[in-house]
Amino acid sequence: MGTQTHQMVVAEHIEVLNSLLQTAVSEGKQVGFAPTMGALHPGHTSLIERASKECDLVVSSIFVNPTQFNQTSDLTHYPRTLKEDLALLEACGCDIAFVPSVPEIYPAGPVKAHWDFGLLSSTLEGHFRPGHFDGVLTVVKRLFEIVAPHKAFFGEKDFQQLAHIRKMVEAEHMDIRIISCETIREPDGLAMSSRNLRLSHAERKTALCISRVLREMKDRTQEFDPPALEQWGRAEFQSTPGIRLEYLEVTDGRTFAPVPDWHDSEYPVILCAAYVGEVRLIDNLVIRQPMD
Repeated sequence: MGTQTHQMVVAEHIEVLNSLLQTAVSEGKQVGFAPTMGALHPGHTSLIERASKECDLVVSSIFVNPTQFNQTSDLTHYPRTLKEDLALLEACGCDIAFVPSVPEIYPAGPVKAHWDFGLLSSTLEGHFRPGHFDGVLTVVKRLFEIVAPHKAFFGEKDFQQLAHIRKMVEAEHMDIRIISCETIREPDGLAMSSRNLRLSHAERKTALCISRVLREMKDRTQEFDPPALEQWGRAEFQSTPGIRLEYLEVTDGRTFAPVPDWHDSEYPVILCAAYVGEVRLIDNLVIRQPMD
């Protein structure tokens, strides 16, 4: 399994990466992969640590993907901390860091493919960030084709993104096992995100409203049906200065359909997006896990 007393290799070119991977696969090694956009935090390193336990060779990519940003300013402001990121990856057991340029990933220029998975693609993030998931899936598919991992590791914080990746792997008949890893939170409850770096001290405090409301909603499921619970949660956001709610919904974690009554879903999930100042944050909380 991946080891922490080794020297990580940094590959900038597909050719170099392929040669390293061919050697590993010819030796019968299981390849684990965790794609990232850098600005790494313990949420990312937990993916690498999980991959190290389950696979023989761990690859992680750092690539700020231009096709998944709806606003150019978001792409421009996205934190880039390559030196620190590489040190973190090596410390937590990554074997190969793949750090490609935009032309390396998109030789013909960044062009998005399009996927439509019905409600999954048109609701919540799909509604508020049109084209975002097409951008994510375009780069994930490309990275999967380059790395050809046996297993790929993703955090549950991006719940809808994870559902899209599972669907895409199925639709494209890719022989890759998608492993979901639980959301890593700060001690005060805030979901870890690279975007948290952009919050001022005051905004960071305001952002705690998100995890607090989700926790309290989960505690009140006996008290309210899903539509009333959503209403209660929205009122909590409205009464908190400095935060602007974009959506707060109880959704079925498989179909992404609304949940009118608790009996209508085996897998109800609260999904939320809100702006704190200029920074858009997302979070979710599973109310009940499915039986299987």
